[in-house]
Amino acid sequence: MTARPFLDGITVLDLSSVGPASRASRWLADWGATVIKVGPVPRDADVQINPPIYAYSAHRGMSRVLLDLKSDGGRDAFLRLSANADVVIESFRPGAINRLGIGYEALRGVNPGIVLCSTTGFGQTGPRSNWAGHDLNYLAVSGYLHCSSRTTSGGPALPGATVADSAGGGLHAVAAICAALTARATTGKGTHLDVSIADGVLSLMSLAVDEYLADGTEPRPGHGLLTGRYAWYDLYEAADSRWLAVGAIEPRFFANLCRNLDCEHWLDHQYDDDSVDGMRAEFAATFASRDRNHWVELLGPSDTCVTPVLDIPELLTDEQYLARGAFVEVNHPTAGTISQVAAPLAGQVNATTLPIRDTGRPDTDEILAAAGLKPDELDFLRAEGAIA
Repeated sequence: MTARPFLDGITVLDLSSVGPASRASRWLADWGATVIKVGPVPRDADVQINPPIYAYSAHRGMSRVLLDLKSDGGRDAFLRLSANADVVIESFRPGAINRLGIGYEALRGVNPGIVLCSTTGFGQTGPRSNWAGHDLNYLAVSGYLHCSSRTTSGGPALPGATVADSAGGGLHAVAAICAALTARATTGKGTHLDVSIADGVLSLMSLAVDEYLADGTEPRPGHGLLTGRYAWYDLYEAADSRWLAVGAIEPRFFANLCRNLDCEHWLDHQYDDDSVDGMRAEFAATFASRDRNHWVELLGPSDTCVTPVLDIPELLTDEQYLARGAFVEVNHPTAGTISQVAAPLAGQVNATTLPIRDTGRPDTDEILAAAGLKPDELDFLRAEGAIA
């Protein structure tokens, strides 16, 4: 029996092209929501943002409508859609949707239960609310980069993933939307969510920030057990120039690590700061004596919290991910069969059931007709350029 998608029956209108809002709608679609991407009517002089096919899973399972929201007809058509929607996601600068006439007051005028999720870099209020920014900027102002390992130049290292856009923004938005929908089930009322990416990353940094607030200890690279203070929570290079991650925090895991590395003499010195340099040097020399996979096979199953540092090609054939069905093949209208990361919700939704829409062929007429617009209305709106 196939499990029912968790958000089955929820309709989302997504006004974004890229960024955290698009990440949020991607997850909502994977979790079963009906997501309609709302894009602008193409103009000869305009630059249309078309993400590459590998971004946002190529909008699999979504449909698309093209509206000129600056026109009366396009705005009214969007409000007609909103009357039957559950969620609207947008990522314009603060105040932009109000100027377009589709702000929260206008939306709840046609749908009191609507949930409007506004995603911005710094939020709808505050002195930075209109600043432009990207993932790196939000990681910078939240303390994330300051607490990260340093490069050879002494500066923070560039992160290997868009942590701010994904976790600080996209997942922050998804959690807020799901909470708002849960509240609406009781009250019948919607709400306007102000999702700030910088706020979201700050919440990810709460362990470090709260430590400083509690006792005045200033977090920095290498100051604590999670940022490299101790040898048993670090990265080590093996003989074949590949790397291992060691996270043996608990005493029993540390003990297992020492015994398997023939380093039992460190057993009583796990938190001894005077032993850190010697322990790290010995661990490094030991790991460097054999290839990475030797250590993975020895230590992985032995309760030592040791794993390989996988590159992207390696993780695609990793036995754990394959066993979990982490990748799927889907049919793209122009690229043919392509592989993607599957939907990440505990196996409840299978991405192979979600077709990729041809982004060159919008579903405008079908979507607006379902919202109640008649054929002659559609012809009129298309003639005046309000839809495409």
